[in-house]
Amino acid sequence: MAEPLSVVIVDDHSIFRSGLRHDLDRRIEVVGEAADVLEAVAVISERRPDVVLLDVHLPFSRDVRADGEATGGEEVLRRAAPLSPGTRFLALSVSDAAEDVVRVIRAGARGYITKGASGGEVSQAVHAVADGDAVFSPRLAGFVIDAFGAAAGETAASDDELDRLSAREQEVMRLIARGYAYKEVAADLFISVKTVESHVSAVLRKLQLSSRHELTAWASARRLL
Repeated sequence: MAEPLSVVIVDDHSIFRSGLRHDLDRRIEVVGEAADVLEAVAVISERRPDVVLLDVHLPFSRDVRADGEATGGEEVLRRAAPLSPGTRFLALSVSDAAEDVVRVIRAGARGYITKGASGGEVSQAVHAVADGDAVFSPRLAGFVIDAFGAAAGETAASDDELDRLSAREQEVMRLIARGYAYKEVAADLFISVKTVESHVSAVLRKLQLSSRHELTAWASARRLL
């Protein structure tokens, strides 16, 4: 049996943390909790979990404020991500506002789900994010695609950019951009997961993109999905 995924829950409401801990499936082990920014950074850097469930509007610690208008969740990402490079962050919030979704994804979160999700849905999202997928509650993904698509500044496919990719890389690119997991791409194309990972790395490098979120936006803006 595979090792359970290690998770840290970051939220300022103890009742919510307790309920979520109880509702997560048995393949997930909660190894820590935090209620504010500094506590979250300390726990994440110490435990180095696979995934952090992160409240977007987390309160700041006493006498600690972010530069500019960053939310508590953004500040945790800014401070904790470099201290635990293998950890992936899944935003969890009552808010479904486009601004909140886009800001926290830009800060480095791998997905965004609302607190109306069930324990089973959160568990599925944790596993998906741990596997490298992007996960969003229904209708929220559109905010990200719109935001990054606008940033790309293009609405038609660029032959020059596509010509940088081999035929196999283009196949992998389209499947990954559509939200397929690495394992699903491997099964669909009859190649290994490691080969998929190598192709994804090459695609991101050649297109000068930094994440599969940006890849999805790039492909969507060029009508390649």
